[in-house]
Amino acid sequence: MPLLVNGARVDLARPTGDMIRAHPHLEEKAKLLRSQPAQIVEPKGLLYVQQREFAVTTPKDGSVSILGSDDATTCHIVVLRHTGSGATCLTHCDGSDTEAEVSLIMSSIKSFSNTTACGRLEVHLVGGFNDDRQLSQKLTNQLLRAFDLQPEEVHLVTFCVTELNDREEQDIHFPIVYGIAVNVKTAEIFHATFPEKGPDEDLRSAHVLTGAPLTNIYDAKTEQLRIGPYFWGPFPHVDFWLEQDDAQILQNLSTSPLAEPPHFVSHIRSTLTFLKEHPFPSRSLFPDRKPRIYKKNEEGLWEQVCSDKI
Repeated sequence: MPLLVNGARVDLARPTGDMIRAHPHLEEKAKLLRSQPAQIVEPKGLLYVQQREFAVTTPKDGSVSILGSDDATTCHIVVLRHTGSGATCLTHCDGSDTEAEVSLIMSSIKSFSNTTACGRLEVHLVGGFNDDRQLSQKLTNQLLRAFDLQPEEVHLVTFCVTELNDREEQDIHFPIVYGIAVNVKTAEIFHATFPEKGPDEDLRSAHVLTGAPLTNIYDAKTEQLRIGPYFWGPFPHVDFWLEQDDAQILQNLSTSPLAEPPHFVSHIRSTLTFLKEHPFPSRSLFPDRKPRIYKKNEEGLWEQVCSDKI
């Protein structure tokens, strides 16, 4: 079934600008999101989703009330929700395998929802900007096509991507919204930033830097965050990259060097250092081939639990 806006099929043969002009409410909604100051989301009740990760849960979840992600430049953050069950998925896509990723998150929502019952599937797309290499535009088009190929009807509700998320300063383009959160209980989507991106931030980033596919990190039935087991070999030229100055790292390891948030280089250095320290995670991190499991404690913060006790 097609991707729909206000009940009408999106014509993907036409430029996205035509779609925006045909549905001015999408532009108004994007404008509203852009105008919001970023809310600081504290760790309590939060499940933070990194690049190439996704998580899905429902309003019944007693541990997680907020799903969120940020640091998206050319990447897009996707929220897919079934209005009947309230099942909500958030993912951070970078264009690595968009069609397969959309199929995966569709399946994850369907596992929590009877999509033939009351309610509908709604999608919210946020991220990207008018970057020089047009990577954002390419990813926007990939996502629209991938949702249009799904067997179920999917309703496009929020479209704050690429040209609708762009600002220009001294001839340099930047995204306006780098991150969003969704309240699983209320379905509210808002501009957000996150001081805490853990647990296991470096481990999860290393998984992405070594070419990981999109990975589900949360089991909503047990309310457990599950990281790994992840496996990789020694990262190529890791010592070379760690010797480079900030400008070289920014220029070579970013899709959009001029638009990255200020902490990008320190984050990459930290991830590279982690990869140097753990060239064989099968030995140092996952010798028992079991995931690192976290549950929320009474304060609403992630706490590692022994997998033997699960």
